[in-house]
Amino acid sequence: MNRLASPAQLRASLMRWSLFLVPAVLLLGFMSGQLAGSGGDNPWFAQLTKPGTFPPPAAFGIVWSILYVLMGLAAAGVCSAFGSRFRTAAVIAFVVQLCLNLLWSPMFFLWHNIAGALVVIALLDLAVLVTIYLFFQVRRWAGLLLLPYLAWILFATLLNFQFLQQNPDASNDAPNNAVQRIEMR
Repeated sequence: MNRLASPAQLRASLMRWSLFLVPAVLLLGFMSGQLAGSGGDNPWFAQLTKPGTFPPPAAFGIVWSILYVLMGLAAAGVCSAFGSRFRTAAVIAFVVQLCLNLLWSPMFFLWHNIAGALVVIALLDLAVLVTIYLFFQVRRWAGLLLLPYLAWILFATLLNFQFLQQNPDASNDAPNNAVQRIEMR
């Protein structure tokens, strides 16, 4: 017998990694969006001209939650693949793409930099392609789990581009949250 671990031990390792990574990725994604003030209730975002391809705002929370779960499961599959030649490179690629993912919301919603957000998401597209390739080298199913994520961020790249086209000066606009105080004597 030349196995390092039994199938039960491998499943337990995958489970442990999943129990850690799925909530961690979900939490990081949620925190990035919350701290950036992403969503339809952002005053700056509310005043932007929306492209015709813009889906209902409720779709974003649902889709991103599902994608973050898939990302966490895929990463768990790779992290638990001890002995794989591509494991370390795949984990590094995953961390890089996750950092780019988490940077996009502040770039767009907090700093109001639509052009900068387009650069970030273009880099994210490339990083996810590299990550998928490396995940396929480690565990095919882990790479497959990232394909819906790739489809969504390619759609998000199109949306980002359309927002930039329809709101070319929006990066210079500040939301009008002025409050006037009147004292009566």
